[in-house]
Amino acid sequence: MDLDVIIIGSGVIGAAMGFELSKAGFKTLNIDRNHDAGTGSTSASCAIIRVHYSTLDGSALAYEGYFDWKNWKDYLGVEDDHGIAKFVECGCLVMETEQNEFLKKHKSICSTLNIPFEEWDSRIIKKKLPLYNQESFAPAKRIDQDGFGETNGSSINSGVFFPTGGYVTDPQLSAHNLRSAAEAKGGVFKFNSEVVDIIKYNGKVSGVLLASNEVINAPIVINVAGPASFKINKMAGVEEEMNIKTRPLRQEVAHVPQPSGFNFEADGFVVSDSDISCYVRPEHGGNILIGSEDPECDSREFVDDLNFNTEFTDQWDNQVHRYAQRVPTLGIPSRRKGIVDLYDASDDWIPIYDKSSLNGFYMACGTSGNQYKNATIAARMMVGLINYCESGNDHDLHPYEFYLEKIGRKLNMGFFSRLRKVNPESSNSVLG
Repeated sequence: MDLDVIIIGSGVIGAAMGFELSKAGFKTLNIDRNHDAGTGSTSASCAIIRVHYSTLDGSALAYEGYFDWKNWKDYLGVEDDHGIAKFVECGCLVMETEQNEFLKKHKSICSTLNIPFEEWDSRIIKKKLPLYNQESFAPAKRIDQDGFGETNGSSINSGVFFPTGGYVTDPQLSAHNLRSAAEAKGGVFKFNSEVVDIIKYNGKVSGVLLASNEVINAPIVINVAGPASFKINKMAGVEEEMNIKTRPLRQEVAHVPQPSGFNFEADGFVVSDSDISCYVRPEHGGNILIGSEDPECDSREFVDDLNFNTEFTDQWDNQVHRYAQRVPTLGIPSRRKGIVDLYDASDDWIPIYDKSSLNGFYMACGTSGNQYKNATIAARMMVGLINYCESGNDHDLHPYEFYLEKIGRKLNMGFFSRLRKVNPESSNSVLG
């Protein structure tokens, strides 16, 4: 097989990489240990599309990517016999709290980037979410801590609503859509195949070794392996020089029935609430999806990507009960439902989109939790970065600048460097 690029992984970002590289004329092969595109950690993604981040570059990237989701079928340019993933543009409300500094920085960033937003006062929030209790319960606590469920005497009086927010109903399908689009451009996918080594020759990557002992050669290899990305970097021998590294982080997401009297699926939207350290969105079947925003009271459980507890724990109870402070009529079922899976988390929760110390070996990792929405634009950035580096440019000394066409702005990809220091502007959480 005559290849230009091997892409390790075919989650939403890996599949997007296959599509964008194939469009650019590269002969690509996506290799994945799972049975189809998006059936790894992508299938467990909450698939929230939002445009607000704590950094200017993060917000610019997300807003550029939004336009692909908005025009998903046109972006793909092909039909998929599995169907086309649906982006529900219901909007996203972020509660203004002391924890997020009342979104002062976020609003400034959005004004700079011309990202639309609305400022909602307590009256509008009550009108839109009549079942919400607007008392403040911060700081977030676990249910066995003293003072849990007790108000601190203040209230949540405002929030910022981003109309361009929402969610994709089927994240695995979106990855399959990208696979179909890549295949239409000549991209090839190889499933049920595990990479066990990165092959090098004369200081340059030359291909991969599979568990089946098959060797596949290519002059460029990209690590988009999700929670297994740290293993691939070790195989390549590039991890030691990286200042920012990645690790698989276990996460639980709860699904609970919506309370009577309010139809979340029809009238609800994404809500981020740092007062109780939860985010929620409508989920099909009249349910609410509840995730944690990683408060200090919640422990972080880093695990092996192939050996971790897939059963729900008391973390599920804590997330649901924290949200019940905001929605007192929430029914809490005795049977836990939802998803247990892994994030591929970087040290500062900002992804690594970069080259490496091994010529021809690139990485798009540390992306879980907040980069699903950026899959397509991240893939286009990586195409530009690869062309830049393979033309002899030194990205470490002179970082590649990618032009965001939809919003008319350049983005310095040094922001996502493996060599960066931990970014002090990051939320250091799933919020990015």
